[in-house]
Amino acid sequence: MTTELASKFQDPTRGVYFIGTTPPKLSTEENKLQEISAKLLGRLSELEYDGMIVYDIQDESSRIAKPRPFPFMETHDPRAWSKRLSKLSERPVITYKSVAARSKAEFSNWLDEAWNVYGIRDLVLVGAPSSDGQISLPLPQAYEALENAPQPFNLGGVTIAERHAKKGDEHKRLLKKSESGCDFFVSQAVYNPQATIDLISQYARSCKEQDITPKRIILTFTPCGSTKTLEFMEWLGISVPDATKHRILDANKPLEESIRICRAALEQIIETALPLGVPLGLNIESLTNRKEEIDASIRLYKLLKATLDLKLAEQQIK
Repeated sequence: MTTELASKFQDPTRGVYFIGTTPPKLSTEENKLQEISAKLLGRLSELEYDGMIVYDIQDESSRIAKPRPFPFMETHDPRAWSKRLSKLSERPVITYKSVAARSKAEFSNWLDEAWNVYGIRDLVLVGAPSSDGQISLPLPQAYEALENAPQPFNLGGVTIAERHAKKGDEHKRLLKKSESGCDFFVSQAVYNPQATIDLISQYARSCKEQDITPKRIILTFTPCGSTKTLEFMEWLGISVPDATKHRILDANKPLEESIRICRAALEQIIETALPLGVPLGLNIESLTNRKEEIDASIRLYKLLKATLDLKLAEQQIK
């Protein structure tokens, strides 16, 4: 079975476009859930998009000693939020799943429920935030469990360019995850385009050497309008060069400046990725629930989608 998104991913001449979102906090009641989902989809009603990405938010305090700029709060089950959004929007949703805390049997049960109860078809598995602490199910074992499961999920993986900048081996992770069944990758938010360019270039070279077709990389972008948001981005491990920080924080309109920075970053990445045959997509998110940043994420989406669509159209007439 090929999902709607899997079919779109297989066409390298088109982009794929997503809105990233998180489930509401666990204490949110049903009537409020309806209100939040209606408000979200109301904002997206003017956009052309292929679907949404719903994250599985975890307490990542084991990854970093610094305190989290925004407090961690448990959320509703991402599967339930995905089902709600998919039903209301009539679009597919990619659902993230953090696997580290469950046993193999629990994970298999989770997959069964995801498919049969929640209608999940498109999935991204995420490993432990760090090697510290108890890991009940390492990511490679989760991939094995998924491979042996009866449900034919459309599987994606996470890619982190910052890891490539430090260790130089993220392209090997992409190849290994592809062998484990991943058909697409979603990046961490991009504010350091050179790290992403280096990763894509190395990945494309390795694919060429092995005579395999590169998988699609969905690039995540987010607006940033305050020192607090910038602190949160850095806490999440997003690399923001000093000059970029200063450009944003010293600007008269930081949010608009961050949008310009994101567009320039995407243009640089496109110039490398498309000639190398690496198909791209976009995932636009707001890291905070500040109205200004949510509104800016919509403006960012429109601009970046137009940018990628134009470059893809130009490629067709060369």
